[in-house]
Amino acid sequence: MIDLYYAATPNGLKVRLYLEEAGLAYRLVPVSLGVGEQFAPSFLAISPNNKIPAIVDRAPSDGGEPQALMESGAILWYLATKTGRLLPAEPRAQAQVLQWLFWQMAGLGPMAGQAGYFRVYAPEVVPFAIERYTKETRRLYGVLDARLADRPYIAGTYSIADIACYPWIVPHAGHGQALADHPHLARWFAAIGNRPAVRRTYEGVEDVYTRRSRPVASQPAA
Repeated sequence: MIDLYYAATPNGLKVRLYLEEAGLAYRLVPVSLGVGEQFAPSFLAISPNNKIPAIVDRAPSDGGEPQALMESGAILWYLATKTGRLLPAEPRAQAQVLQWLFWQMAGLGPMAGQAGYFRVYAPEVVPFAIERYTKETRRLYGVLDARLADRPYIAGTYSIADIACYPWIVPHAGHGQALADHPHLARWFAAIGNRPAVRRTYEGVEDVYTRRSRPVASQPAA
């Protein structure tokens, strides 16, 4: 049994999506970010960086005490290594998956997150920040689009690289991006969105970017 400390952010959703895809038993432990539950001492004992997601694996492979882990990329790697699911065993193929997992963690997630923040959540309009992060997110979408031009999934076969990236493409409108500009990415996005595990993961998840977005006229073009 895996305890998943969770909120429905892209990083939280990617771990829940893996658990659904791998068919692992898990228990959701909601963490209300709006009221500051991520700063509770009990949560900090599991995730010292006060961020979701985090897990507690109550049946680790070594048979020892429960294993606590933070950081969504590390969690995906840990679970895939433990189960052998959605991570190739062959070293070259595994390296391809891991480089794109790290690309998402270091690039797509942080840049899209900043674009979303300044376009949707910031208390005031900051044109330079909106332009900077929207433009860089567009570049990263282009990198992913080019990667998908000659393969169905990011590393050839469906893997934790796709699971890591998909939740960061879901709120593309809030990030100021149009999938019509990236046809290979759009095809990949539609294919993953039709997977049963993805549908289960996203059932009832609110698109807070759409609900809170400012009128387009108030946002400078990037």
